[in-house]
Amino acid sequence: MQRRSTQGVVFVHACPKALCQHVEWALERVIGAPVSLSWADQPAAHGSYRAEVAWTGAPGTGAKLVAALRAWPMLRFEVTEEASYGNDGERMSYVPGHGVFRAPTSANGDLVVSEQQLRNLAANATSIEAFRHGVDELLGAAWDADLEVYRHAGDGSPVTWLHQVV
Repeated sequence: MQRRSTQGVVFVHACPKALCQHVEWALERVIGAPVSLSWADQPAAHGSYRAEVAWTGAPGTGAKLVAALRAWPMLRFEVTEEASYGNDGERMSYVPGHGVFRAPTSANGDLVVSEQQLRNLAANATSIEAFRHGVDELLGAAWDADLEVYRHAGDGSPVTWLHQVV
């Protein structure tokens, strides 16, 4: 039986200096290989650092990476996992005070909202404003609003590759 693999990216948008090494160790535990990130100042949050790392591993590795990083509730991060045979792609975001947002993604990275989610929203929204709010919730607008300034601060940053030991 052939092992399936996928890939994705971990974006650590804001991490206190004291936790940078701990984040690397957490990623190592999930990936099963040494991790050394290139940390850069995060101009959007004084005293914080940012790093990006691409990864390859078995489907579901993205969720395991999120679980490992949630150990530090002050981090801001996103993890993507590309679609693979039999598995949808995903984007998972974490923002302090909001928790984790998780949604399936299409081949081009757009979030996917299911027919059932839309039917449920249409059936239960009591006003156009409630419908708009529901769409925002389905798309993770609160997470995007918080993370956008951090994302822009990292434009043009280099990405390192991690390969999961299988």
